[in-house]
Amino acid sequence: MSQNGAGIDLDKSLGYLLKEASSALRAAMEEVLRPLGMSVTRYSCLELLAQRPGLSNSELARGAFVTRQSMNVLLQALEREGYVTRPAEAPVGKVLPTRLTPRGWRSLEKATVAVRSVEVRMLAGMTETEQSEAFRILQSMIHSLRDDNDGS
Repeated sequence: MSQNGAGIDLDKSLGYLLKEASSALRAAMEEVLRPLGMSVTRYSCLELLAQRPGLSNSELARGAFVTRQSMNVLLQALEREGYVTRPAEAPVGKVLPTRLTPRGWRSLEKATVAVRSVEVRMLAGMTETEQSEAFRILQSMIHSLRDDNDGS
């Protein structure tokens, strides 16, 4: 508990522990991605595009947990470097659907192996049953928070 008795006990705060786990995961991912010339945000963007080709800048930003402005800067760099392609004009509305190039796919394949090694390391002390339960619990927490946020 804080010195004046108010607040939460960080040693018993699930939210604080989740943030600490998130921070440790991000640091481990950055460590394995850095030698590949990649960041977690860059990797997230490429992975999202591999799984959902044609996402808009806004959709990519939401999926990678960054601002639209940050994603726009990243997409411009990825396009300039030949990892993604976007049409010069929007086929419909204002959305410029982004797709991976062969170079983007090759880079993503290497990064995926590196990131997967971090996930394997993170889960190494858990049985398959514990891993399944952890996934279920985390998904339930996310669902509960999003439901509350939607006014349900």
